[in-house]
Amino acid sequence: MNIRTLISSVVLMVMSISCPALGQFQHPSRVDISFNRFYDYAEMTKLLHELVAAYPELLSIESIGQSVGGREIWLIKLNNPETGADTEKTAMFIDGNIHGNELQSAEVVVYTIWYLTKSYGKIKKITELVDERSFYFVPMENPDGRDYWFHQPATPHMLRGGIMPTDNDHDGEYDEDGPDDLDGDGHLTTMWKKDPLGRYERDPEDDRFFRRVGRDEEPGGWTRLGQEGIDNDGDGSVNEDGVGGYDPNRNWPSDWQPEHVQFGAGEYPTSLPETRAVVDFLLAHPNIAGYQAYHNSGGMILRGPSAEYLSYPGGDVRVMEALQDIGARQLPYYDPMVSWKDLYTVHGGEDGWAYEGLGIVGFTNELWTNKKMFQDGKDPSEDEVREFRDRMQFEEVYVPLHEVEHPTYGTILVGGTKKWASRVPPPWLLEEDLHRNFAFTMVHADEMPKVEFGAVQVRERPNGIWEVTVEIKNDKIIPTILQIARNKKIGARDSICVTSTTDAKVVASGTVNSLLPWSKMTASDSPKPACVWNASGIGSNGSKLFRFLIHGQGTVEVTYKSQKGGTIKKEVALKPLEAVHPDDEKKE
Repeated sequence: MNIRTLISSVVLMVMSISCPALGQFQHPSRVDISFNRFYDYAEMTKLLHELVAAYPELLSIESIGQSVGGREIWLIKLNNPETGADTEKTAMFIDGNIHGNELQSAEVVVYTIWYLTKSYGKIKKITELVDERSFYFVPMENPDGRDYWFHQPATPHMLRGGIMPTDNDHDGEYDEDGPDDLDGDGHLTTMWKKDPLGRYERDPEDDRFFRRVGRDEEPGGWTRLGQEGIDNDGDGSVNEDGVGGYDPNRNWPSDWQPEHVQFGAGEYPTSLPETRAVVDFLLAHPNIAGYQAYHNSGGMILRGPSAEYLSYPGGDVRVMEALQDIGARQLPYYDPMVSWKDLYTVHGGEDGWAYEGLGIVGFTNELWTNKKMFQDGKDPSEDEVREFRDRMQFEEVYVPLHEVEHPTYGTILVGGTKKWASRVPPPWLLEEDLHRNFAFTMVHADEMPKVEFGAVQVRERPNGIWEVTVEIKNDKIIPTILQIARNKKIGARDSICVTSTTDAKVVASGTVNSLLPWSKMTASDSPKPACVWNASGIGSNGSKLFRFLIHGQGTVEVTYKSQKGGTIKKEVALKPLEAVHPDDEKKE
């Protein structure tokens, strides 16, 4: 079946997860968390520990490393141990806040933990998902950048990276000339100076703003001096070497490029302790089959490739597109996109490494889009953005223009938008965006591979031989082994093995195309006939037939093991059994 035909049926499951009325109001959490506000590092740390203390039967917490600034990088594990160890289940990895200024990317991770725990045992679909899967969460991958944004003067766009000292202007000094909060209000806005030749004028329709005059117009009388700051190092430039100056989402192993090719890449892949901590954890957990990174902003569901010269196998692309199509239905005004083609080129990005390095489906969701300002799906004009801010935010996001004395420029005007003005939604629009993105990620988690037994047939053959044919199914969109993993030999092969406590012995094995006794058996390259290696895995919404010729009597145990799709076992009696399917057994 074409995986795109599954979308309509999956949407039914989506609705059961994504409708707030089903769980948000009927099933209170043991921890009261408001999702109409943002939390700094200390507050977020407290919330995480409170959730773990409230749900010890499902949650645990550990630090997987420390940031440059010595802050713990918290990882939450969600698993029901009564249904198996977390490492024995197919797992989903979810992180946020790799960019310090991208706030709600941490809130959506916490929202996911909160919603899953409070819904467990109360909402059937959520309960099944938690029982079948395990989840790993890193809400604040860049805790230093997050804390800087909250507690230091900043703009909507800083601090994107971390606080490791970096020589951005290549003068041998580190972080010596960053922005300065000239008026001490906690916001970095824009400086303006009177200048008879200046190309800006006060907007005649709204003097809170400036407008650039046209080439054929008279000078406007004002010059834009840039972001608040002074020339701290006396080199003639302002704000050219602030805190940090690198990008943690350019420091991952796949397609990493040096600084002269990719700005912010760092000295070498995983040179940053934050990146190294996550990489080490992921490598130690090969059961992870789904990867979700949260960023802001723009309303996007991004997938690789992130560079034009990279090519992904067609089958894997169809899997990603099918999931993106589902997400587009759940996330109004979000666009499914390919990073390099629809946005820009990224070398050494995390979702690229998830797929290209680990062989798992990875997405990056860019949270919030201005299209939601008037709920019409259109990018608002500059005037419409001002209208929204005035009528819906009541000028909360503006610093009015006012005079400040500058040591170099004299009397200047300072003012403009605050760091809350863009990239993050107004708090009263936050929760819906969190819930819809959480719901999309749950579809991804549910569509990770899950192996199950299908039909089982036992036939008696001459000379004491039993022919046992077993069907293994994967009714999920994501195959047990992606094509890129097969091509690069990433991870372990799937396998199916037969064991016996009696004298029953497997004398031959392989795969077949049908249950018919004369169906040709293709031998496995496994050196032991009791096991069949399945290097191609079980495909998207697919199945495969395995046949064993067994000499002896009694009962054998069939075990199918998939690193990404789980491990299942079944006892089979060596007596005639005509193609019994598990569903038929239930009916009996």
